[in-house]
Amino acid sequence: MCGIIGIVGRSDVAAQLYDGLTVLQHRGQDAAGIATLDGARLRLHKDNGLVRDVFGHAHMRLLLGRAGIGHCRYPTAGCDNVGEAQPFYVNSPYGIAFAHNGNLVNTEALRRELFEDDRRHINTDSDSEVLLNVLAHELAAQAPEKFSAERLFDAVAAVHRRARGGYACLALVVGKGLLAMRDPNGIRPLVLGERETPQGKEYAFASESVAFDILGFKRVRDVAAGEAVFVALDGTLHSRICTRDAVHAPCIFEYVYLARPDSMIEDVSVYKARLRMGERLGAKIRRLRPDHDIDAVIPIPDTARTAASSLAAVLGVPFREGFVKNRYIGRTFIMPGQGERAKSVRRKLNPIELEFRKKNVLLVDDSIVRGTTSRQIIQMAREAGAHKVYFASAAPPVRYPNVYGIDMPAAHELIAHGRSEAEIETLLGADWLVYLDLVDLEAAVAEGNDALTRFDASCFTGEYVTGLDAGYLEALEAARSDAAKQLRRAG
Repeated sequence: MCGIIGIVGRSDVAAQLYDGLTVLQHRGQDAAGIATLDGARLRLHKDNGLVRDVFGHAHMRLLLGRAGIGHCRYPTAGCDNVGEAQPFYVNSPYGIAFAHNGNLVNTEALRRELFEDDRRHINTDSDSEVLLNVLAHELAAQAPEKFSAERLFDAVAAVHRRARGGYACLALVVGKGLLAMRDPNGIRPLVLGERETPQGKEYAFASESVAFDILGFKRVRDVAAGEAVFVALDGTLHSRICTRDAVHAPCIFEYVYLARPDSMIEDVSVYKARLRMGERLGAKIRRLRPDHDIDAVIPIPDTARTAASSLAAVLGVPFREGFVKNRYIGRTFIMPGQGERAKSVRRKLNPIELEFRKKNVLLVDDSIVRGTTSRQIIQMAREAGAHKVYFASAAPPVRYPNVYGIDMPAAHELIAHGRSEAEIETLLGADWLVYLDLVDLEAAVAEGNDALTRFDASCFTGEYVTGLDAGYLEALEAARSDAAKQLRRAG
């Protein structure tokens, strides 16, 4: 999971890119970078850390230019050091800086093709560098001395034919402009915005529309699945659908957890989608336990708060804030190791004992992945004096890895993998466990946009829209497991 932003403006854009990245910081807290185009010179700064720590006044003063891109990321397989911080850069053709959110599922095959056929060297383990070099090679094949938006789109079409996976990308082409492209299935999000200024129209792209709010851009639309949009340095915009017959299947986990509630993705309000998730989960609880003895509904802050509020309304039960969150601790889902995640839970949340003492409480979370956090929170509720602790997930059981850019762990690290809900309930230590059904989750999101008929829900179903080569999941497990990450850090 990463956040990307790009702007073609009428004045220097570095400060705006910085502000946009701070709003997208929830999508990645491990590294950040900005590249700007200053005439014929590309200026770039990136490093590990939060946006506010990576960029000082000295860095920002050097990031001159009226077009630029920014990126923030969190640890994924092959992304453990500053060498994998983005944007990436290649000098041919033209010079291209590149920011990528997502993950390819045929990286190794592409890596071999680039070396053996395209004669291009890949210097990191990152699939983002692979994707950049595929784009650069295909653009070079389009008569680079005769650059045009159409030739650029032909290159993107070739990228779509070669690359498989989920990807939303921004490419800053020196002397030409800014390219935005989205994978043929539209798995990873990308939004287009515009702003009128006295000097003329400015354009922006971002992973989430919330980045536009702080910058004063108006959300125009989502970049379509398989579409490429090019904004030239003079402000003219060109676009083309660069693939055929692809199934539009955006990632449903964006609505469950990843995106901010004040974002719009695929013309669907994330906030309203989460309200509908809570309503449907509340209806399920009423069907299963019409005579429930729940005294209070308590969200696990922050992502579950919206769904918990509507769930409580359906049940006619008080909604209470039972946990105080330390906002200076990062999202435990994207902590780089199991030990760090476990320690972070109690540093991150502190119970308000008055809301638990002698009560039957229903704790609501957006999802349950490893179960580490859920198990500790249930124990914290008991220690605070709860009589019974019920637990509700506003998403179905996460049973399979996500392969399209969310660093969900190896299958054996997922608490729901290969287990029944009763077994998960026992492992968590809950008095009762209830999940939202997948059909209800999909309906809760699709209600906001009738054109959404299919989603990438592979982490719940194990069905991958791009298809996977034999042995891919096993190789991914070897790279993504906590044991593998610890081994890389030790080495």
